[in-house]
Amino acid sequence: MGIVKNVNPRFCRKCLRLSLQVEQMILFARLVNPDYNFYKRMNLKEGMPVPHDYVAQRIVTDMVEDGYYIDFVESLIQIENNGYMGHKYKLWGLNDVVTSLIKEGFIFDQISGQFFENAQERVSPNWGRLQDGDERKMTVLRIDVAGNSALVKSNPRDKVEKAYADLRKIVHRSVINRNGRLWSWEGDGALAAFMFGTIEKMAVYAGIEILHELFFYNKIRNPLDSPINVRIGAQIGQIRYSDNEVTRLKNDTVKQAMALEAMAPKNGIAVSFNLYAPLGSQAQVLFNAEKTGRSGKFSVYTMGIEK
Repeated sequence: MGIVKNVNPRFCRKCLRLSLQVEQMILFARLVNPDYNFYKRMNLKEGMPVPHDYVAQRIVTDMVEDGYYIDFVESLIQIENNGYMGHKYKLWGLNDVVTSLIKEGFIFDQISGQFFENAQERVSPNWGRLQDGDERKMTVLRIDVAGNSALVKSNPRDKVEKAYADLRKIVHRSVINRNGRLWSWEGDGALAAFMFGTIEKMAVYAGIEILHELFFYNKIRNPLDSPINVRIGAQIGQIRYSDNEVTRLKNDTVKQAMALEAMAPKNGIAVSFNLYAPLGSQAQVLFNAEKTGRSGKFSVYTMGIEK
């Protein structure tokens, strides 16, 4: 589900009116909201004749008000591309519907067939799509600063604050550029989530970029007396989204990522087997041989790649 505030519904109304019969409009609305009952909402007898234009207008209004509008548009895109129940549909004006969402600040992800917010305009933990309780398959990264206490004790406070602010920028840039979102930052550690695109590669490449950026930062710009070292854990699985940050951290997939992070070497990434397997041979060759830990099988990437 996804809330839209300023979308112009006339394009979608026109698309339905030009392309579909009343029964088809109602059927496709039920694909995204199985409980949707047009006739019951109108206090009408099932199958009672209703003006075609009014049905199109009412369905779009209901989709917007109920929070199903983006899901409805995504469903229409899939139906035009792939058909439905063996039938092909040409949805006239669907491009205008998509353009109206893009103008409102969304991007369409071709891989997943879903819209999410444009990070150049706004960045929110739910990608502008998820509502409290929604469950999705995601990849999560847990990033932790190794030896944080020693760094804090052995360096002036202002330098520590500057270095950690720089680290946040590195992590933020690496995550956001791959359509991820930072779900928490607890002083010396962060949690990032990825839900769109090839989420396995998006997460792993973000982690690798963080390590590489940090390597050069330590060599050139680090104001501290010693380098900043991090450990990263990566896991993939079902996550139930919550608007509450503390609740998000209680997901089993997140806990597994934390366990993997604890097993990762300094300046390394420990990825679960479920995440490693889909990466493909070009990425897999960067990782060490398979290991087994408390969270099951995993592989490790490190700067220098010791094998």
